Amino acid sequence: MTREELKKLIRGTPATIPTAFDDNMQLDLARQKDLSQWWVENGLGTDVAALKVAAAMGEGAELADEELPKVLRAVVDGAGKDATVICALKSKNTLATIEDAKMAQDMGAIGLQIELPFHHKPVQDDFVRYYTDISDAIDIGIMIYNTFWFGCQSLTADTILRLSDAEHVVAIKWAVPEGHDYDEMTRFSDTFNVIDNSGQCVRCYKNGGRGYISATIPAYPKFDLDLFQMLEAKRYDEAQTLYSRAIGALAEWMRKTQAHSGGMRQFKAMMTVVGQPAGPPRPPTLPIENEELAELKGLFGELNWPVA
Repeated sequence: MTREELKKLIRGTPATIPTAFDDNMQLDLARQKDLSQWWVENGLGTDVAALKVAAAMGEGAELADEELPKVLRAVVDGAGKDATVICALKSKNTLATIEDAKMAQDMGAIGLQIELPFHHKPVQDDFVRYYTDISDAIDIGIMIYNTFWFGCQSLTADTILRLSDAEHVVAIKWAVPEGHDYDEMTRFSDTFNVIDNSGQCVRCYKNGGRGYISATIPAYPKFDLDLFQMLEAKRYDEAQTLYSRAIGALAEWMRKTQAHSGGMRQFKAMMTVVGQPAGPPRPPTLPIENEELAELKGLFGELNWPVA
């Protein structure tokens, strides 16, 4: 597929879906398939809300290498042949990443989320070689995840523009370090789909962006699908009001629960609240406690979001 074809698929609100574990914290592939079907029935797995497998909020870092294809297969099978699925890949060397990328492509993913190769302490030229070599080896799309917070350089606008000839690089999941200019994205937003990853969806759209990352979309897809339509229609004030109300309502609960234990426990709690549990997190992360869950149910109720 060409970049323009792939840009029509990797945009909007890619939904980071949780990985289902059983009570022994092993993969629950049957549950993963059922959840994938539920997500599709609720409007996800489309060209504006791809199902994103094994990303950070989806506990991708918790998966062994041999578990990733099992989870991806369960999602592809559960979502159906017409669903849009993206696979998130861990930071590895170029050869290993190409191997993982080809696996995901063969299993039905139309795109990949690929972190910066931060273990290698890369310079900007390394980024160009890394993503160009992967692009040349596959036929599906790449969304670059600018994971500078793991201790490497952030991508610069100049470097991103140097990737214009890497045909399968189609999107940038965008956030910048403190002191850097977020609005530099305007230099490349006409070439690549910029997906905000910093809680600034309206600012991103005003800069020519085409999407944003949501923590809530797997639990209540309708909220983010409605917000996406507002952004596409340039109803920015309305979109900001809707977004700020929801995020503001959940912010203190997120802060308190993250202080209790790290990991991605909050997002599995949201799935439990709406009646679609995905099992516990893997240790050392602690499961959500009953009091934390009860408070979250109350917040969902105040927002008129569904509660099981």
